[in-house]
Amino acid sequence: MNYRKFQADKIFNGHEFLDPSHVLVTNESGKIVEIVAAMDAGEEVERLKGILTPGLINAHCHLELSHLKDVIPPHTGLIPFLLDVVGKRDFPMEIILDKIEKAEQEMYAGGIVAVGDIGNTANTLNTKLKSKISWNNFVEVLSFSDEMSAARMLEYSNVLNQFDESAMSTGLEKGKFKSALVPHAPYTISNNTFKKINELTAGAVISMHNQENPAEDELYRSGTGDYLSFLKIFGFDKSPFPITGLSALRSCLPHFNKGQRMLLVHNTFIPEEDISFAINYAKEHLAGVHFCICANANLYIEDKMPPIEMLMQHGADLVLGTDSYSSNWQLSIAAEIRTIRKRLPEIPMQTILQWATINGAKALDRADELGSFEKGKIPGLVLLDQELNAKRIL
Repeated sequence: MNYRKFQADKIFNGHEFLDPSHVLVTNESGKIVEIVAAMDAGEEVERLKGILTPGLINAHCHLELSHLKDVIPPHTGLIPFLLDVVGKRDFPMEIILDKIEKAEQEMYAGGIVAVGDIGNTANTLNTKLKSKISWNNFVEVLSFSDEMSAARMLEYSNVLNQFDESAMSTGLEKGKFKSALVPHAPYTISNNTFKKINELTAGAVISMHNQENPAEDELYRSGTGDYLSFLKIFGFDKSPFPITGLSALRSCLPHFNKGQRMLLVHNTFIPEEDISFAINYAKEHLAGVHFCICANANLYIEDKMPPIEMLMQHGADLVLGTDSYSSNWQLSIAAEIRTIRKRLPEIPMQTILQWATINGAKALDRADELGSFEKGKIPGLVLLDQELNAKRIL
C-alpha cells in the first residue's frame, strides 16, 4: 500500500498543536494511519508551509440561498434583512441551481468537509448527491400558528422524504446524508409545531436560530416589539405566540426533551443567564447543546459580534458556521477564523481551530469520521497559510 507523509510548520490534530518534529501518515484515500516522529518517517515526506489541520466543519449554512449573493446590502439590521430574504428569493430556477453548485464548489475548495445545511426546499438535492462533502440536511419548518401546523408539517415532511429517498435510491455512502426536520426560530414556530418536531426528532441532530435580535425576547416577554412588522406580512396583526414573561430561548428550548443534539445558531444577543440555562437544560434533557458562531454574518446583518468571551467563560461548546450568501461575503470557515482572530486576538488559535474541527464534528454527530487526525478516520487535510487562507490537501 502506498502512503503519503506530511510535515508542516505546525500540525493541529483536532485537539492541540504538534511541533514540526511530527509527520502525519495517511493512505492514498486520506485515511489516517499514524503520526510519527520525523526521524522515524523515512523518505518522501511532503513538507508544507503553514498549519496542517483536519478538514473544516461548517455547522450552519443556507446553501439554497446562494443566489442572494450581493443582493441584500450589509448592515440593514435583522428585521429588514428578513423582509428582504422573504421578498427577494424568487429567482429563475436555473440561476438558483447554478449558484448552489458554485457555492458547494467554493466550500469544498476551501477545505470544508461537512456542513449543517438549512433548507426549506429540495433545491440543493442534486448538487449534494454529487458532492464530496458530508451533509446534515436540516429541513427547516416555518409554522406561525397551530392552525397551519398540520399543513406545514406535511409540506416539510415531503421535502425531508425527498432527501431520505434519494439517499437510499442512489446508494449514497452511509452517513453522507443525515436529514431531520428542524424549527426555524422561536418567532416562526407555534407551540403545537414545536411539539410535533420534538416527537419526530428523538436522538437526532437539530438546529434553531437563536436570539439574533433583542426583539425576539420581547415577543415572548410581552407580545410586542419589532417582530410584529415581520409577522404582519404573514397576516398576523398581533403575536401568535404565547406571552410567557420569559426570554425566547427559555420559552422554546423546553419543547425539546427527546435526547436531541441541539445547535443554537447566532446567539448574537443571548444574555448570560440564558447561556447557563441552556447548558443546564441540555444536561438533563438533550444529548448536547452547541452554540454556533457565524461572526461574519452577524457583522453583515447587525454589525455586531456575538458574546464569544462570555460563552467561553461558561464552558459553552462552540462551533463555527458561515450562514448564507444572503448574509455573508463568502462561505469560508477560514474567513470566520480570520475574523475571530482579528476581533478577539486574545483567544488562542488552538481553541478556535477546535471549534472549526472536532467541536463541529461532534455537533453534527460525525466525530467518528471527521474532526481530528486519529487512526482510521478520513477527516480531510487542510493547509492554513500565514494569512489563514485555506487550501485543501486531501
